[in-house]
Amino acid sequence: MKKEKYKILLVDDEEDILELLQYNLEKEGYDVKTATNGKLAIEKAKSFMPNLILLDIMMPVMDGIECCRRIKEMPELAKIFVLFLTARTEEYSEVAAFDAGADDYIPKPIKPKALISRVQAIFKRDKKLDEDKQMTFKIMDLTIDRNEYLVYKGDKPIVLPRKEFELLYFLASNPNKVYNRDELLQKVWGTDVYVLSRTVDVHIRKVRERIGEDYITTIKGVGYKFETED
Repeated sequence: MKKEKYKILLVDDEEDILELLQYNLEKEGYDVKTATNGKLAIEKAKSFMPNLILLDIMMPVMDGIECCRRIKEMPELAKIFVLFLTARTEEYSEVAAFDAGADDYIPKPIKPKALISRVQAIFKRDKKLDEDKQMTFKIMDLTIDRNEYLVYKGDKPIVLPRKEFELLYFLASNPNKVYNRDELLQKVWGTDVYVLSRTVDVHIRKVRERIGEDYITTIKGVGYKFETED
């Protein structure tokens, strides 16, 4: 897919930041729209259907964490990439962002060229995953459909946010093999994304909440595996 076909929604309450980022992203050929708070972001996301949302945390009306959480709960929006771009650098803010379903977390300030590089890396990696992996497969009583980013447990569809889906997809594609946190970060988040290792624990917990406890096993002191009966 050519990069000019990608759509990006910028969300920040600082107009100068919006103008700077919009100018630089549009110069790279992206289709860009903006919003100044989380509530407006959700409304625009529904109509614009962006491929990526760049989201600040501290905003009026609705903050970025709540905005991300609501987006990831909506089946029609759940697979949109959400990248936090924020001046909040505390560890608890980063953990809260990933707990809400974020795909990446970048502290401000960041130079436009560096941000564009991160955005390009996200799209490039997503395209490669789509090209390299089998689209649909069954394991135990789960059917994992990469075309629609849906998991079926029997006949029941389960919507997972993108990173939770990718994590489940990777583990289920490699059943009964144990992966530590660093390996999962590299395989699922990629080398261009810098996140805390405990992010993996957060996403494992959320996957279990959605599909049940009987699939992903914790190997104490080592990591995780998708365990089958075979």
